[in-house]
Order: sequence, then C-alpha cells, then structure tokens
Amino acid sequence: MGDYGIGVMLVDDHAVVRMGFRMLLEGSQDIKVLGEADSGEDAVRQFAEIKPDVIVMDISMPGIGGLEAIDRILAKDPNMRILALSAHEDAMHARRVLKAGAVGYLTKRSAAEELMHAIRVVHQGKTYLEPGIAQQMAVEQVSGQRNPVDTLSEKEFKVFLSLARGQSVQDIADVMSLSPRTVGTHLYNIKQKLGASNSAELAIIAIRAGLIEP
Repeated sequence: MGDYGIGVMLVDDHAVVRMGFRMLLEGSQDIKVLGEADSGEDAVRQFAEIKPDVIVMDISMPGIGGLEAIDRILAKDPNMRILALSAHEDAMHARRVLKAGAVGYLTKRSAAEELMHAIRVVHQGKTYLEPGIAQQMAVEQVSGQRNPVDTLSEKEFKVFLSLARGQSVQDIADVMSLSPRTVGTHLYNIKQKLGASNSAELAIIAIRAGLIEP
C-alpha cells in the first residue's frame, strides 16, 4: 500500500469501461489504479506483479471469465481482496461470486460513489453487497425459494454457463484445462439436475434465470 491509500487493479474486457473506471477513480483522494487487465487469464498473470490492494473484476469476459479467474488468483494469494462487477442484478450471481471467494458484488449500473464506497469497504476487510442484491438474498433465505441452478457445483455452474452461451464441449475443455470426458460428465450431471435434454434447453434456463442475455 503506497501513499495514495488503496491500490486497485481493473479487470474488464472492454477498454472503454476500464478507461471510464480509471477516470472515475483517479478523481478520488485515496484510490489509485495501479494496473489493468483485459481478461481473466491476463489478471491471473499480472496481479502478483501489480500488487493491488483490491482487484475490481468483471465477471462476464471471454476465455476463462471472472469466476475462474477469482479461483486461480485466490489459489495463488488467498488474501487478495476481489470486488466483482457484473451486469447482472440477481442474487444467484452474487452467491456464486461470494462462494468463489470474492468479498464484494456490485452491478455495473451502480453510481460512481457506490463503486468507491465498495472498494473502501472490501479494502477494510469487510464484505460488500449491493443493497438491492442483499435484500433479494435475504428474501430468498426467508422464503426458502431456491432455483435449481443453485444445486450445481462451482465447476458445473461454469460449464453450464459456457454451454448456454453456445460453446462446445471441446472449447470448454480447452479453456478450463479439463478433459472433454470430464466436461461430458459435468454436462450429464447438469442435465440431470436441471431436467434439460439438450444445450438449447440449457440456454433457455440460463436466460430465464437472468444469467445470459437473450
């Protein structure tokens, strides 16, 4: 941690989004952007060199994506504080992200001040959840409503999302460094748990759950 207070690394596949966040954060007194990455793979490679206090990570990126990147970064540095950014305003995504080890979840529609506040909160060692999402999670817990997608394991969830986005078993195997046979096993389990018979049905389930854009 330097004189500036909180060093941040921005991870997003859109250069314009990174530029916007950088300009926004540079306007604060205590937060400084130390580096950027345009993919999960890039973030995993660079974070040890950049040494940020907080990583602001987009979840939906091509390649390994944000969830897998969170896993790999925390495997190398369990104390890294990661604030996940997402276009999705649903509790399901937030739960997955926190389960993966991130300490904060913020949607991209949030106000600029909210992003700065979230960075400060996670830097202090606390968990940050956007108020609307926190409320959704509380309501679900009280009412006991669970989506079948919640029954998927972390690996199954990643495979499910990739399949729903139209990636082939071979593509997923390559990106996640798994054998096609392992991906096939995950696919079988996913179909059983979700009552789906093919990839098109998986895509419909993902769209209904608000996990991918129609």
